[in-house]
Amino acid sequence: MDKRKRENQKLNTCMNKYVASVRVKGTTVKTAVFADCQTHARLLFQYVYGFNNLASTPTQVNEAINTIKPLTPQQSRIDSLKRQKDAVAKQLKAERDRQKIAKAQQQIAKLTTH
Repeated sequence: MDKRKRENQKLNTCMNKYVASVRVKGTTVKTAVFADCQTHARLLFQYVYGFNNLASTPTQVNEAINTIKPLTPQQSRIDSLKRQKDAVAKQLKAERDRQKIAKAQQQIAKLTTH
């Protein structure tokens, strides 16, 4: 079993990611496949979506796979508090602006009635 698993991992490392636009029920969508080369990617797209539904040439995407470490509970709490602080600051600014506009409208109303 281990030998077969290692062989599968070796096979998967040679695959490249290809992105292309395809037509699905009249709508053009961007999708991806994994293939050895551009010709195989084109054939896969044509097989899956239909011969006349390939809207663009498959383009290879080189993306580095980076692992994201989960945050510790302390880091998560700090991030949450930062987001809350930013949200409250936006609400405070919006309320101050609203009050300024209301005050200016009252002054304009006073001037037009006198």
